Amino acid sequence: MPRRDTVGRSVAARAAGPGRGRTLRRYVRRRVRMSVDAIEHLVSGLGTSILALAAVLLLLLVALASVVGIGLAMVPSAAKAVRLAANRERARLSRWDRDLPLPPAAPAGLRGVLHDPWVRREAAFVAAHGTVGFGLGVLGLSLPISAVQNLLFPLYYWVLPPEAGGPGFIDRRIDGFPDALLVGLIGIGWLAATVALGPTMARLQALPGRWLLAPPRDVDTSMRIAELTATRAAALDAHAVELRRIERSLHDGAQNRLVAVTVLLGAARRAMARDPARAVEILDRAHDSAELALAELRTVVRSILPPVLDDRGLAAALDGLAAGCGVSCTVQVDVPGRCAASVEATAYFVVAEALTNVARHSGAASASVTVHRSGDRLHVSVVDDGRGGADEGGGSGIGGIRRRVRAHDGRFALTSPPGGPTTLLVELPCGS
Repeated sequence: MPRRDTVGRSVAARAAGPGRGRTLRRYVRRRVRMSVDAIEHLVSGLGTSILALAAVLLLLLVALASVVGIGLAMVPSAAKAVRLAANRERARLSRWDRDLPLPPAAPAGLRGVLHDPWVRREAAFVAAHGTVGFGLGVLGLSLPISAVQNLLFPLYYWVLPPEAGGPGFIDRRIDGFPDALLVGLIGIGWLAATVALGPTMARLQALPGRWLLAPPRDVDTSMRIAELTATRAAALDAHAVELRRIERSLHDGAQNRLVAVTVLLGAARRAMARDPARAVEILDRAHDSAELALAELRTVVRSILPPVLDDRGLAAALDGLAAGCGVSCTVQVDVPGRCAASVEATAYFVVAEALTNVARHSGAASASVTVHRSGDRLHVSVVDDGRGGADEGGGSGIGGIRRRVRAHDGRFALTSPPGGPTTLLVELPCGS
């Protein structure tokens, strides 16, 4: 009995081993992607922080000039510079997360500037982002650079004089490969710091913009009402378009087949008495038409909500789409758990329509689909190496994709320069 229990535990351990390995690989991939995204955010934030720092210096100059009475005329120009820096940060943050709407143009007169709630919030933003954001950006850029310099130092230390020391703050003498290898081990520490601290620093850098560049409460409420009104209209339009598509599919497909079955059955009944052989032939044709009608109905049902999406999840459903695509297609899905059925269905149909466009119109040799979840947002991207020049008004179904996404209060972006590549990005809210 103890032997059997030991065998059972060993079998269970072997079965659990691959599962733990997959979980570890998925965790490592997620951390690497988060770190790369964080570095990208920090570097782009460094660029906007330089603009914010310049705006802060201009505000200080105007303030000093105002003490002697000659700076008041420069206040509207300074407000425009502050708004320019703030709008650059709004555009940057809108690419990574929810949209930050742009305010109206800065007021022209001194009184309008002093009473504009946007200007006061933007002035506080440039003060925070131009100092703290600049420091975080510099630190976020220096961490991976230091990691690369230290990790690669054992490969090139021999071309430097020993008294030159190592990269960065390492000023001790390097006598041979063991000392260089120690510097490389320090690079592993820098790399670990980049992975561990990068996402947190990116969030801290974006925090002033999230707090201070959002619209004031009364303005935000009215803008949100207008946005929800547009979203509701888009949802109704998408629903009406979907109903018309289903009605057209039923009318042009299954209904015509069933009419043919009715006509053939009537002809078979009339031929039964005078020509039984002819009646059997007609019944065979009616049977074939009935099977085709059933196939049409199954196709329509699958187009409403594919059974594989409900049974096996989004990853399996997208794998099926890639397998049936007319070009070579790779799929990468990293979505822990399940999203709402409507969100998964929208993501599925977005990818299905995009791959259909790739196969029919792009002339591409390959395409890639990437789906991942970040917080309460589902991100979908479809990229192909085709000729580009995709046009929403060209009857390619891009307008339908936009309506579906907008109905979920999501975001849609299409980049398709002439010559390619074409990149379709969709972001859908999927709960926390």
